[in-house]
Parts: sequence; structure tokens; C-alpha cells
Amino acid sequence: MTGSRVVALGHYQPAKVLTNDDLAAMVDTSDEWITSRVGIKTRHVGGPDEPVDEMAAHAGAKALATAGLGPSDIDLVLVATSTAIDRSPSMAARVAARLGMGSPAVMDINVVCSGFTHALATADHAIRAGAATRALVIGADKMADIADWTDRSTCVLLGDGAGAAVVTADPSAAEAPGGPGIGPVLWGSVPEMGNAVRIEGTPPRFAQEGQSVYRWATTQLPPIARRVCEKAGIAPKDLGAVVLHQANLRIIEPVARKIGAVNAVIARDVVDSGNTSAASIPMALSKLVERGEVASGAPVLLFGFGGNLSYAGQVIRCP
Repeated sequence: MTGSRVVALGHYQPAKVLTNDDLAAMVDTSDEWITSRVGIKTRHVGGPDEPVDEMAAHAGAKALATAGLGPSDIDLVLVATSTAIDRSPSMAARVAARLGMGSPAVMDINVVCSGFTHALATADHAIRAGAATRALVIGADKMADIADWTDRSTCVLLGDGAGAAVVTADPSAAEAPGGPGIGPVLWGSVPEMGNAVRIEGTPPRFAQEGQSVYRWATTQLPPIARRVCEKAGIAPKDLGAVVLHQANLRIIEPVARKIGAVNAVIARDVVDSGNTSAASIPMALSKLVERGEVASGAPVLLFGFGGNLSYAGQVIRCP
């Protein structure tokens, strides 16, 4: 029996930055209104020449370079996204082609905001089952393409970007709770509230029941996140970092506090990047690691939540 570990990370964001003042010139809003309600100051927005797979490939290439691996070393590519326009080729297939890979298995995973943590668990399971040895797991979304730029309650939230992780087999990571690899996933959903976050229509547009999502996240998620730590054999006070889906600073801060992660670095990339859906967790973690804010080997709680009112979380060791 083998386990798996995250050995390297990478991220990518488009160059164009949209500030709150920029948005105030487009819709009836202000920097004060946005900051006080969601904590976001800026977001990156891709142009027509930056499709989802290109952003994903940039992040993936950076993660591979950091890992010291080449494209041919990867035998599984998973891309978590909910903003792919085409159904085929998949984003994973297009990323594999862009990076010049050999013959990896390629799959897209659409669980919206918790897509990356679902994809990371899927890669871990594939490696544990012997179906893969090295996986490239990417979260990438171009939320600007699905934003309603006339709706001030939603357009202020969204940004574009991609984050990636290289996951490899590691026999020592199969050790029981508290070991050095990717911990057990805890995932689920609230089907009766699935319509609270939507990407629907032609063309597709993002919409949500903001207050319902806020109440659910701040009241129901902390005990679930504590159970993730319990499954991993880690006490919340011993976490080195907490990386929640970067949806809203008014959700991130109270949820992190209620988890009991009193000594952890809390990712707040939402302030600079907005809500990038499946990209938010790997992008925020990659930035923390790049800045040296989390020690290698430290236990990190990853916890995604949102669309479908789904959630997934695991504790990993920081690469």
C-alpha cells in the first residue's frame, strides 16, 4: 500500500488587475461597500486570449518546474473547473497537449468552488489504488467569462486564475493518521440547497443566494472542518496553515476562528484575487509557500466549499 504527497505547487494570474474603484465606474458600488462586505480590494481578469486551459497550463508548468519533473513524468492530469466553454477536448486534455505530455489519463472535475480539494482527493485515491504514480492537479477558472457585470452583488466578487499541485506516490505517506502525506478526505453536499450557488443559462451567468451561503458556511462548516483534522490525526491548534476557499473574508475569518486553528497562518488571498472558484485554494497555498510563510512539512488544512453546496477537505503536509 502506498500513499501520496504534494511535492510542489504553482500558480498563475492574468496581468490585468481590476480594482474596486474600477468597478465603481461600471456599477453602483464603492471601495468602502465592497471592502466592508467581502474584504476584496482587487481581482485579476483574463482577456479573450487567455482561456482556462492556458492559465491552467501556466500554473502546471510552474509546479512541474518546482518539482524538478518533466511533462513526460506525469501519468494523470486532473483539472478542476466550472468555466470550461467546450465539453471536448477537456481542459485536462488541452493542458496535456500544451505541456507536451506523453499519454496521461486526463479528466476534468466540476465541483465548482470545492473542485480542487475533490480533485486532490481523486489523485490521492488513484495513486493509492496503483492507477497512477505522479499526478498534476490543477484548479483553474475564468470567472470573468460568467460574471454579470451589471449585478453589483456578484460581479465584485469574481476573479480569474489557476493553481496547481504535483502529487507523487510515497510509501511513507501511507502511515496512519498524522503521517507525512495527503490525509483522508471528508466530502459531502447539501443537495436541497444546491441552487444557492448557480452557473446557469446561455450564455452562462454566475448567481448566488449570498445570505444563505454565508449562514451555511459560518455555522455548518466549522464542525465539518474539525472532523477533517480528526480524520488526519491532527489537532486544530497544531495546524501550520488553514487554506479555505477564498470566497469572502467575512466567511474565511470566522470559520478559521471557529475551527480552533489558533496558531495557523490563515490564507487571505481573496483580498487581492477575489473569488477564483476552483483556483482559489491551490493559488492561495502556492503564494504562502512561495513567500515562505509556511514551513515545509507543516500540516495544512485545505477546505473547499460552495457550488452545489458541496464541500471537501483534507490535511496535507506543506511541500
